[in-house]
Amino acid sequence: MTPTPLFFLLLLGLMGARATVDLRMAAAMAAGLCKTRPTDIVFIVDSSRSVRPSEFEQVKVFLAKVIEGLDVGPNATRVGVVNYASRVKSEVSLKTHRTKAGLIKAVTKIEPLSTGTMTGLAIQFALNVAFSESEGARVKSPDISKVAIIVTDGRPQDNVKEVALRARDAGIEIFAIGVGRVDMNTLKQMASDPLDDHVDYVESYSVIEKLTKKFQEAFCACSNAATDVVFLIDGSKSVRPENFELVKKWINQIVDKLDVSEAKAHVGLVQYSSSVRQEFPLGRFNNKKDLKDAVKKMAYMERGTMTGQALRYLTDNSFSAGGGARPGVAKVGIVFTDGRSQDYIGDAAKKAKEQGYKMYAVGVGNAVEDELKEIASEPTGEHYFYTADFKAMTQIAKKLQINICQEEDPCECDSLVKFQKKVEDALQALTKKYILYNG
Repeated sequence: MTPTPLFFLLLLGLMGARATVDLRMAAAMAAGLCKTRPTDIVFIVDSSRSVRPSEFEQVKVFLAKVIEGLDVGPNATRVGVVNYASRVKSEVSLKTHRTKAGLIKAVTKIEPLSTGTMTGLAIQFALNVAFSESEGARVKSPDISKVAIIVTDGRPQDNVKEVALRARDAGIEIFAIGVGRVDMNTLKQMASDPLDDHVDYVESYSVIEKLTKKFQEAFCACSNAATDVVFLIDGSKSVRPENFELVKKWINQIVDKLDVSEAKAHVGLVQYSSSVRQEFPLGRFNNKKDLKDAVKKMAYMERGTMTGQALRYLTDNSFSAGGGARPGVAKVGIVFTDGRSQDYIGDAAKKAKEQGYKMYAVGVGNAVEDELKEIASEPTGEHYFYTADFKAMTQIAKKLQINICQEEDPCECDSLVKFQKKVEDALQALTKKYILYNG
């Protein structure tokens, strides 16, 4: 029997009617279209006495659903789980399970510790043990991300600020999820920059599943979708030469996340100041090495900030057939600026979005957030980024998700039948426990 779209939606919402699901993303995952960049992920989960057993079951459902969206494997994503209260317990190490089914089964067996809240101790354990090579973590490398996701509902009984700083300095990206009466200042002390991307709050455990989509999308990149990506880079004099070099490194950090090839991602680069200069068009380079070398060679223009003129160039030239754009392929524009535009951007920004381009706006220093929001696609909060410091652009590159899943018709996707069975089997134990606690 072929499942209906409604059945598919209900299936993914097994444990929470209020959970929101992106059907297209789910269909892509079911069809095996999405893969994750090699990542070592450790969940650090608060099971102190303030977390009721039924609430802890909801946390486990959240973990299971995030894991379901990952590309789990020795050379892809490895997952560990640390459980803590007054003491810390390693439930799953990064080397223990190499399949989703094994991971999710292990998650179902985790029991709460039900004592105090030693969050700092848990972070220290993750830094010293969970992310160690002996526990399955990979050697530190620019190609492998280290991510800790902390879920807590209380105020820690120990210090978190210093140990979280040490963890971040060691290259661990920290997401902090707070529930209920959590101390928000503590979350901010733990999380990586920018805080808007790394701190989340939900009013109760019953709605923690609404964060599932965020974390699935944060780690999922669709490998099969052809995409035309054009960078529009502010080269005005306010940027300064040393910062312009950081911008070029930032571009190449994003290029590293793309599947650059003849059939998939094509990248173009445009620099602007008082005038607009195309550095190279879409399709000129079809491998990352040549592309990154070309970015490194980009010379700094200096002068003014004519962002409106640059946006018009993007719509009229960069994404035209003559500019190397491919018909029927998703178009993504990434606009970087460090200051207020000296010309009007409204009409050009509107035209770009009306033509269906997915527009990202990234601002640093004196960039005007209202202008960034005017450039960015909807929902604006997911498409514009701001940081005061050029050195913090690395974090923006990590969060900026470019690849676009191709549309799949869930009714015609044969993989959904297998996917349905897999999800049902994997979450069956959690479902029974949830009903038991809430019956």
